[in-house]
Amino acid sequence: MTLRPLFRSAALSVAIATCFVGTSMAGTVTVITSFPKELTQAYKTAFEKANPTIKLEILNKNTVQGIAYVRELAPGQRPDIFWASAPDAFEVLAGLKLLDNVADLANKSAPAKVGAYPINDPKGMYLGQALAGYGLMWNTRYMAANKLPAPAQWSDLMKPVYFGHVAMSSPSRSGTTHLTVETMLQGEGWEKGWSQLLQIGGNSAAITERSFGVPDGVNNGQFGIGLVIDFFGLAGKYSGFPVEFAYPNVTAVVPANIGLVAGGKNAAEAKQFISFTVSLEGQQLLYDPKISRLPILPPEQMGGKTPAGYPNPFEIAKRAKVQFDSDLSESRYNLVSSLFDQTITFRLKELQAATKAIHAAEAALAKKPNPRAAALVKEAREAAFTPVVDAQKAADKGFLEVFAANKKEAKVNKQVTGLEDHWNSSARANYERAVKLADQALALVR
Repeated sequence: MTLRPLFRSAALSVAIATCFVGTSMAGTVTVITSFPKELTQAYKTAFEKANPTIKLEILNKNTVQGIAYVRELAPGQRPDIFWASAPDAFEVLAGLKLLDNVADLANKSAPAKVGAYPINDPKGMYLGQALAGYGLMWNTRYMAANKLPAPAQWSDLMKPVYFGHVAMSSPSRSGTTHLTVETMLQGEGWEKGWSQLLQIGGNSAAITERSFGVPDGVNNGQFGIGLVIDFFGLAGKYSGFPVEFAYPNVTAVVPANIGLVAGGKNAAEAKQFISFTVSLEGQQLLYDPKISRLPILPPEQMGGKTPAGYPNPFEIAKRAKVQFDSDLSESRYNLVSSLFDQTITFRLKELQAATKAIHAAEAALAKKPNPRAAALVKEAREAAFTPVVDAQKAADKGFLEVFAANKKEAKVNKQVTGLEDHWNSSARANYERAVKLADQALALVR
C-alpha cells in the first residue's frame, strides 16, 4: 500500500467531517474529490437538475488527504464517491477493499484503452471519467516581456534563460503533480529524470503549496512557465487568459477516475451520479472552458460538440513516449514525494543558489575556455544535480516497504524521519559544495 503520508490534522478533520457524513440524509450523495470548484459545480448543477430528488455534497481534499479520510471512517459514515486524477490512488483504495465494483456502470461506447492504458479498471473497481496528459503552460505576455522562447520539452526548462521564470508544485501536495513527476521519471529513467527535476527546481521561482497555485500564477503573469496537468493549461487558454499549453514528447495519457466507496450511505444514488459522469451528457460538460478536460469518448462520438483545435487524447497517446506504469508509480509513491520535498521543496533557496552559480560559471567558460574551470563546473553539476537516492536503492523492495508502512507506528516513523533528515542535510551540503566549486571555476576565468 502507498499514499500513506497522513497529516497530523487528519484525525481532527475526520472527526469533524464525520458529523456531516454520518448525518447525511437519504438522497444526498457525498463526493470526495481533489478537483477544482469550477468542475465540481458544473457537474453538481447539471446532475441535480436532471435528478431533482438527489443532492450532491462535495468535500474537496487533495488525493493524499482524501485517502486518509476514507480509511479513517467506519462503514456507514464514509463518503459515497471518490473522484480524482491519480490512478495509483484508486489502486490503493481497491487494495484496502474500500471500493465496490462499478463495471456495470461503464459507458459501453468508450474505447477499451487510450494508447496501451486501460480506460477502466480491468477488475471493475473504478472507471475512467476523463483523460489527462502532462505538459507545459506559459503566459505569452510574460514570455514576450522577458524575451523568452516558448518551451517544447521538459529538458528546455533546465536552460539558464529560464532561471527564475518557472513554477511547479510538490508531488506530496498534489496528486496531479505526482503524476507529472512520475511521468518524467518513467520517461527518462530514475537518474536522468531526477537530474532534470533538480535542474528545473533550481530554475524555479517557487514550489507552490497547491497545484492550483501554478496555473493561477501563470494565468495572472506571476510566473512565466508552469509544469501542469493538461486541463490547467487548457482551461486557462479556453477561458481567455494569455496562455498556451504544449505536450512534450515525454508525456503520458492516463484516465482520471471515479469510484464507488465501499460503506457509503447512498450507493444507489451514487451509482446514478457515476453513470451520469461517463454518459455523453456528462462527457460534454468537460468541454466547458472553465473545465477543459479530455473526454473518454473519441471526438467523433461527442455529438459534434468538440471545439475547433481541441486536443485529441487518443492521438496524443499514440505519439507519447511514456506508457505509464501505475504499479511502479504506486510502489514508490511515498519515496518520490519525500525525496522531492527533502531535496527540492525544503532546500529550494540552496538549490537556486547552486543553479545560479553554475549558470554564471558556464556562461563565463563559454567566453573563455579553461580546462581546470570546466572540471570544477562538472563537479559542481554532479554535486547539485545527482539524486541522493540512486536507482538501485529506489528499486529495492525492502527499502520501498519502509515508505509503504504506516508512519503512525513509532518504529516506522523513526526510520523514515531519519532517512529524510539525512537526505535533507545531504542536499544542503551538496548545494553548498556546488556553489563553492562553481565560484572557484568562475574565479579562474575572470
